Amino acid sequence: MRHVIVAGGGAAGMMAAVGAARTGAAVTLLEQNEKTGKKIYITGKGRCNLTNACEQEDFFEHIISNSKFLYSAFFHMDNRGVMEFFEKAGCRLKEERGGRVFPVSDHSSDVIAALNRQMEKERVKVCLRTCVKEILTRDLPASQKEEDRKAGTKHVTGVELSDGTRLKADAVIIATGGKSYPATGSGGDGYLFAEKMGHTVKELKPALVPFTIKESWCMDMQGLSLKNISLQLKHNKKKIYEGFGEMLFTHFGVSGPLILSASSYYVKKCYGAQADLAVDLKPALSAEQLDRRLLRDFEENKNRQFKNALDGLLPSKMIPVIIRLSGISPEKRVNEITRQERNVLNNCIKNLTMTVIGTRGFQEAIVTQGGVHVKEIDPSTMESRRVKGLYFAGEVLDLDAVTGGFNLQIAWSTGYLAGVSAAEEK
Repeated sequence: MRHVIVAGGGAAGMMAAVGAARTGAAVTLLEQNEKTGKKIYITGKGRCNLTNACEQEDFFEHIISNSKFLYSAFFHMDNRGVMEFFEKAGCRLKEERGGRVFPVSDHSSDVIAALNRQMEKERVKVCLRTCVKEILTRDLPASQKEEDRKAGTKHVTGVELSDGTRLKADAVIIATGGKSYPATGSGGDGYLFAEKMGHTVKELKPALVPFTIKESWCMDMQGLSLKNISLQLKHNKKKIYEGFGEMLFTHFGVSGPLILSASSYYVKKCYGAQADLAVDLKPALSAEQLDRRLLRDFEENKNRQFKNALDGLLPSKMIPVIIRLSGISPEKRVNEITRQERNVLNNCIKNLTMTVIGTRGFQEAIVTQGGVHVKEIDPSTMESRRVKGLYFAGEVLDLDAVTGGFNLQIAWSTGYLAGVSAAEEK
């Protein structure tokens, strides 16, 4: 019986452990925290959007980095397979807007409990508060057949723990996560292990992360949440993202589901540079329809001051900002507003533009963009092409996606394939 060690007790690690154990291996999972799934607890605001029910062909359109690499992993454990896995494990699921899948209870703890039950059922040995210090290897003999040396000149033999204990293994799966939400234990250890094993680690950047905005008026709307708005993100006048949904104004800029998805494209295309974020507050209305709406509202309030005539159109917290940007005097009677002034107001509502000057850090990022270079990993097994018996799964790899359950699906898919592959007799 092969012995597989899984380093990391997050989504990818637990799924890898189950996959390896089901394939017949003796599995030991090592987790440095006091419990497994610590990051899962906070995903989806504690509700855990564990996958997306979109059609298979649509899934890859939501992947930001290296979507083709995921083909094999996804088809070994796709979104339907994930839903079936959790339902059979006693975690009932429901589908919400946009194909987002959550536990019926709205408690992420139920997802973790299901994984823990499956690990117990498959006799996975779980060691908590256990930190891996080093991956142990041996040199393959030069006489070994060439086909056996294609994964490199070294072979994994086990791991050394922080207390000096050495554990032997036929295969080791690194599922230690990225650098996002470091409070959950994501310190980036997996990247250090990978580099020491001769792997390339692509530049690490915070992704699915709020934007910082240059304009001070943006902060005047702190706490204001907008629904059903559309936005475009442009860099050097070239559109890099367009979407529809919800956003939130903060004390530093903007956040919310739509902004988080936009941020991953920003980080991929122009990280650290300025970009233009244009928000359409009334996407259901054309500019002409909005103008007719303004005329109607002004006619109904023709003797009122401008500052008191926008209540039916905009949130109260936004009105002073839009008035300031329009350049129209707040005290001006609406029946005195010119067509030219109305056109400027129309543009402020349909094209509210802010300057993105960066993102928040890893402490507020949902995922890490960058990681172990996927060209150095066999996509059909998740095994290293540098070290035989070494596997990678989850966020430690250079894989990421937009919001909506796709990043956890990456973890489930790569984790399961790594586990099954690591457990198979070579």
